[in-house]
Amino acid sequence: MSYRILVAEDHPLLRHGLRALLATHPDYSVVDEAVDGREAVVKTLQLQPDLVLMDLTLPGTSGIDATAQIRRRLPQQKVLALSEYDSEIHASEAMRAGCAGFLRKDCPAEEMLLAVKTVLAGRRFLGQDLASLLLDGMLHPQKSRDTNPWDTLSSRERTIFKLIAEGGTNRSAAAYLNLSAKTVEKHRANLMRKLRLNSAVELALLAVELGLVQRPQMPSRSAMALESGVPG
Repeated sequence: MSYRILVAEDHPLLRHGLRALLATHPDYSVVDEAVDGREAVVKTLQLQPDLVLMDLTLPGTSGIDATAQIRRRLPQQKVLALSEYDSEIHASEAMRAGCAGFLRKDCPAEEMLLAVKTVLAGRRFLGQDLASLLLDGMLHPQKSRDTNPWDTLSSRERTIFKLIAEGGTNRSAAAYLNLSAKTVEKHRANLMRKLRLNSAVELALLAVELGLVQRPQMPSRSAMALESGVPG
């Protein structure tokens, strides 16, 4: 039996990688791709694939909102959420929207194929990292109750956090997400309040600490000497 899959992912490298991975399975075929939330909704309603691989941080309409819209129109549609994060809050948002599975984007290829197989079979799937996190919360409920401020951010606020941390402005983030600058400014103010941050510098430092952006590499003394023409 052949299964038709729609890949909704805005990063070309990951989108092409998912297509190549699915092509290794004889029963899977990618019928189309979507690069933003609105396109994901439109193409899913048109094509009604067996499965949608949904990036939760799509530009424009988020993957969570797109999933909710799809499931309202197509209650039986299977959606597997792909995320950069593995927090319980993020997974809960995805499941409430109607996703049948939740997986980190950097998971092993074997886990991705297992998730696709599981969701297509009508069962739920949680990535190994998240399953371990949930189990840890069950075994250590007090630790689970100590809420991390990061977990209070919405998916949209997390996306804007990352864009700003990477050097973006309110205007550039608004253009990328197809939102107004005023809306981005409001989300930014909310996330700064939730994370108790007072400046863009503090935001950037926190992003490095969380591993969301690369720590800038300082040039070696010999490299600086070469640039200045002074022997090291």
